[in-house]
This record gives sequence, structure tokens and C-alpha cells, in this order.
Amino acid sequence: MALEDAKQQVDLAFTRDDRRGLAYENAFGGATSFLRRRYTKDLTGVDMAITGVPFDQAVTHRTGTRFGPRAIREASSLQPYDPPYGWDGFDPLGDFAVVDYGDLAFDYAHTPSFPGLLQAHIAGILAAGAGTVTLGGDHFITLPILRAYAEKFGAMSVIHIDAHSDLWQDDDMSRIDHGTFMYKAVKLGIVDPKRSVQIGIRTHCDDYLGMEFIDARSVHEGGVAAAVARAKALVGDNPTYLTFDIDALDPAFAPGTGTPVWGGLSSAQAAALLRDLAGINLVGGDVVEVSPPYDPTGATAIAGAHVATELMTLYCWNLRARRGGA
Repeated sequence: MALEDAKQQVDLAFTRDDRRGLAYENAFGGATSFLRRRYTKDLTGVDMAITGVPFDQAVTHRTGTRFGPRAIREASSLQPYDPPYGWDGFDPLGDFAVVDYGDLAFDYAHTPSFPGLLQAHIAGILAAGAGTVTLGGDHFITLPILRAYAEKFGAMSVIHIDAHSDLWQDDDMSRIDHGTFMYKAVKLGIVDPKRSVQIGIRTHCDDYLGMEFIDARSVHEGGVAAAVARAKALVGDNPTYLTFDIDALDPAFAPGTGTPVWGGLSSAQAAALLRDLAGINLVGGDVVEVSPPYDPTGATAIAGAHVATELMTLYCWNLRARRGGA
């Protein structure tokens, strides 16, 4: 990059005027917005808002996912130079207005108020006409997010990629627990279990509440293509939300998480799975449970950043189709 060009591209997180376009700043300097998108609360004309939820008060084991959004953003600084690989030249950053909406503000010492704040946070973004990709945070955050989405779209299809089903019985809707969010989402009627699927599961579940699951061994032995085909058949054209718990990956690929389980997906399988889901009616998504304190290498945050980028790309791919693009 020429010196004059470099002078004009200083901290695009603050100075970018056009919400579209790739970024060519040094990966090792500047503000760590997601993919060097502009930090803004102005959603005028925005297609996609990336937002962080640094909440980990619902975990059953190791805390630390409150640091996930910051680490994912930092890891994403390696990616905004080119269109995402494997999408036949499709360039979501060039063709769509994507911003970093910053993190949800909440009182860490008043946990009961958190779900309502998060639901309102997401509902406000949706009301402005943008979709969301949320950086967690523990997996409880998906429940208030789904509540906001269901207010707009009705009962959602969900593609839930995880080591755990998160369907543990818990009929106290006021409890805040990352292991019961899907149980509550089904019981509340905001997720349609018959049009949803869980992928990568490798822990016991007594009752899947009518939701189909494809465990990790089935992906290993049957292949990614079969898992994708089944997922697409189940969700059809229904508005679909995709939630990706980073512990879906084997600890060899993502050790920085609170409840690691061996036998998981490889990063290559996850990449192929997400890319091959192109064509579903994705209306939003999240990546959760990245816990940087348990991974000094940063590999888990890197995986989280790639997942978030693929979710953004899936959303924009669907948006292009809905607008009549190729």
C-alpha cells in the first residue's frame, strides 16, 4: 500500500464512510471492530449488524466467555482483505452494508434484568431492517435472541451446532442457564422442533422434544454433505436461525471453551458445513462459548471469527436471493 493510501485508511472502525468494501489496514494495529467494519449505532441502510454479548453468568462449568466478543473481533482482523473463500467470488463486504454495532450494555450485578435487555437490543436492530450475527458470551444468550426473532418471524427453524443438546428439562422460565435454553425455546413455542436440527451432538439427552439430531459420529462416518442435505430438508424455506457453539469443534481445534467434549467436528468439517448451507432462509445467527482464558494460542477465537464470517456470508447470500440477485 502506498504511503498516501495508508494515511487515508486509518482506523476504519471510526473513519469509514461507506458501509461497504474490503479493508486493507494492518491486522496488528487499530481498533478491533469485527472485520474492520465501522462502529456505529446508526442502522440507516444497514443490512447486517454484528453485535457482542459479553455475558457468562449462566455457565455450568468454566467462566470466561465474557471475553469472547473482544477476542473474536481481534481474530477477525486477519480476514477483511478478500471475499470469503469458497463462495465463488461472492463478496458480502463489498455488496452489503455491514457494521459493528458494539456490545450490549448491561449490569453484570443484576442478572435478572439481562434477558429483557438482550431481547430489546436485538429487537431494535431487527426493527431497523437489519439482521444480526451475535458474538457470545455463553449459550443462554440465544434464548432472548430467539424471543426477539420470533416476535418478527414467528416460530423459527433452528440449526443448532453443538456438542450438547441444551435440552435439559427446566420449567422455571426465570432460571438463566446455558444448558436449558433450547428446552425453553421449544416449550415457549418460539422454535419449531419439527423443522429444526441439531448437529455435532455427543452428550446424552433423554428427550429431544421432537427435534432431529445428527451426532458427531454420524457426521464423521456419513459425511458433511449428508448432514447438510438433511438440515436443508428439515428447515426448508422457513425463517432459520443458526446458533454455533464453539464446543461443536473437537478440543483439538477449539480448546478455549467452558465444557469441551472429545470426538467433535474438525474445523474443516465446520467450514464445509456452513458453506454448503447456502440457500437456506437464514435470518440471523450467533457464535457462542468462546472462552479465551483457556486457549493462550488464540485458535478458538480464530475459529469463532471464521464462524461469524460464514454466518454473515450465509445471511447476505440469502438476502441477495430475496432481492432477486443471481
